[in-house]
Amino acid sequence: MMDKAENIAENLKFDPDNGELSFKGIRYMLIRPETIMQLQKNVERELGEDASRVIARGGFEGGSLSTKAYKEKFGLSNEEIVDYMCDMGSSIGWGRFRLIELSKKHLIVEVANSPFAEVYGSSQNGVCHMIRGVLAGLGRTVLESDVESIEEKCVSKGDDVCRFVIKRVD
Repeated sequence: MMDKAENIAENLKFDPDNGELSFKGIRYMLIRPETIMQLQKNVERELGEDASRVIARGGFEGGSLSTKAYKEKFGLSNEEIVDYMCDMGSSIGWGRFRLIELSKKHLIVEVANSPFAEVYGSSQNGVCHMIRGVLAGLGRTVLESDVESIEEKCVSKGDDVCRFVIKRVD
């Protein structure tokens, strides 16, 4: 088993010659949540309701790639990869991730202090599309099935936390 993700800051490597930041050989980048949320609001203006699907799909790709890379590279079990990815989400500043439940049929994760919800402001709908997508990518791998990813609660809607339910689609 590898080190817990809380040690990500200690394991980040910066290559100034190439302008590259990586974690255990996997490239990352730092970006302000305001930048992401302004992009999201612009996409929403252009695409309307389709925006959440498009943004979640981007998160899905990142979540899938990270889940597969960490699972293969470090030989993590499904339970370990879920714990690891929740730790990773917390350690990279996406809020405090907490696994609520993992079964063969679904994955439930709550996120306190989501920077996406904080920056977005008040909304009638959930706004953490990127997190929802990343968790769908994680769920697709560990549930070994296509999945549906739902943001049941969101701080932007007035809820106390953001809550994501990822269900198998058989």
